[in-house]
Amino acid sequence: MNDRKLQRINELARKSKAEGLTESEKKEQADLRREYIEAIRRNLRGQLDNIDILTKEGKIENLGEKYGKKGH
Repeated sequence: MNDRKLQRINELARKSKAEGLTESEKKEQADLRREYIEAIRRNLRGQLDNIDILTKEGKIENLGEKYGKKGH
């Protein structure tokens, strides 16, 4: 998600509090928020997929591979 879209999310939030939004602005806000949340989830999944843990048995396991989510 780029800075322009983040700025637009903030603009719509301020306008919503100050004077309300039109129906098209409400739809735009919902779409932008959905896109933002998806980007956050992808980022978090990428980080979690790259975490290796050391088990009690001394074996190193990758969490992404262990839980079958690697590459998603």
